[in-house]
Amino acid sequence: MGASDVIPGVSGGTMAFILGIYEELIFSIKSFDLKFLRLFVTFHFGEAFRGIRWQFLLAVLSGIGIAIVSLARVLAWLLENEPVLIWSFFFGLISASVITVSRRVTRWSALLFVSVALGGAAAFWIVGLIPAKTPNAPWYLFLSGAVAICAMILPGISGAFILVLLGKYQYVLQALNNRDLFVLATVAAGACLGIVLFSRLLGWLFTTHHDLIVSILTGFMLGSLRKIWPWKEAVQEFNHGVAGAFVTYRNILPSSWDMTTLWAVILMGIGCVVVLALDCLAQEKE
Repeated sequence: MGASDVIPGVSGGTMAFILGIYEELIFSIKSFDLKFLRLFVTFHFGEAFRGIRWQFLLAVLSGIGIAIVSLARVLAWLLENEPVLIWSFFFGLISASVITVSRRVTRWSALLFVSVALGGAAAFWIVGLIPAKTPNAPWYLFLSGAVAICAMILPGISGAFILVLLGKYQYVLQALNNRDLFVLATVAAGACLGIVLFSRLLGWLFTTHHDLIVSILTGFMLGSLRKIWPWKEAVQEFNHGVAGAFVTYRNILPSSWDMTTLWAVILMGIGCVVVLALDCLAQEKE
């Protein structure tokens, strides 16, 4: 999940789904409720933490942190110098995961196939949007944090990319570099509220409409393949007065079958094999 969060356009939620820990992640976040808050603020720490799945969350967050620290420079270099190869690997990962995740639906129906199509269309449309020029008011920063964190735990939609669409990615990045604590605290407060409320909604959906929500999330992953197709060409450049311009791309077929293209296809295959192997391992563990 940490490695995927470094890649713009790839969701950590997608990796959680591939690895088979998505539902446990949602219910673990959901365990932070008003009862936990009441016990925590009254200094009943032992009783507060007994009611949540802190061991699981600590393991996941530690892994994410270690991956970001150790892989950020490597992945940034690959994105800058070998974008086709790194996108190919992730394209293979997510393509195979669409198949493995769809197996979690206990019984397919016409409604579920329609849900996949609608989820795919929604993700396909979202990843093709152009970022907007938006205000820097505290209420909008709070809202941006809440929406971005919801996208981050949804398979197929990158939280960082949602910040780009909301016109706040560069602004928040500048605030981080300049240590603007007010901006960062406002965005973080929105993110905390967003993930607590959204995890409760997802937890309820998984409990009451499991197959429906899995089919929709499968569609999200399928639609997100538009964003990570390895071969692209620049179409148009936009600049809304923020630091840096935003370039839109369209997907194309490889111009020639050279060694780079061959390695890209191989990496797609490796990504597929990795997912299928993880899926087999998860089934054995279950």
